[in-house]
Amino acid sequence: MIQYLLLGVVQGLTEFLPVSSSAHLALVQWLLGFDPPGVLLEVFLHLGTVAAVVVVFRSDIADLFRALSRRGTLERRKEIGFLIVATIPIAVVGFLARGRIDEAFASLRLMGIGWLVVGLLLLFVDRASRRARTRSLSFVDAVTIGATQAASLLPGFSRSGLTIGAGVLRGVECGKAVRFSFLLSIPALVGAAVLNLAEAGASGGLGQVEWYGVLLGAGAAFLVGLAAARILLGVVARGQFWVFGVYSILVGAAAVVWGGA
Repeated sequence: MIQYLLLGVVQGLTEFLPVSSSAHLALVQWLLGFDPPGVLLEVFLHLGTVAAVVVVFRSDIADLFRALSRRGTLERRKEIGFLIVATIPIAVVGFLARGRIDEAFASLRLMGIGWLVVGLLLLFVDRASRRARTRSLSFVDAVTIGATQAASLLPGFSRSGLTIGAGVLRGVECGKAVRFSFLLSIPALVGAAVLNLAEAGASGGLGQVEWYGVLLGAGAAFLVGLAAARILLGVVARGQFWVFGVYSILVGAAAVVWGGA
């Protein structure tokens, strides 16, 4: 049960903070000698963090649904289109290269390199965030953010770090970039969960399920995800991306050294 709880906490804490949740899960398993989580646990951890996004951004999500009706605004309808456009790259790359991506997570050194790259990016983002003033996203912004989200499938590359960073470096206001990144996480995480379930069902890999452990992990991911989302929103308000940049660089350097030992 401790393994389920710990993995849920790690997933919830790192999914939204710009530090790479998938790499942290792999690192925790490597350090503590845990067996890889089952497919069903992975699915429910993702769904737990999706639920956290829905709670935090429930009013924004409601606005997007209203945009589909006659009462919806043109701005919200455009945002729905941008979310669809930005989701396409990760859907294509994730489907075509899933096997190779999973293999890459076996290399601690590759994860470390990813952390270093994202850490340096966040230091640039910290400086750029003070000059970002654009209030709304453009089609080019959506394409750019979508491409960086696809790159986050690589080990150590944080999805939130890359997508928020891409938006800010494009001149998008921090709050707007973070909001778009969070909303963009919903189709990405739900899609990953559906794909995992489909593959497991086709191969008969669901097997015996410890439901208490799976639900415990999902609950931990949800509750900690709520806290992590609010932490990130607070960091954005104070303009302190450099904190995560320094953290990623330190963890990345340690991973590269350990991976080469």
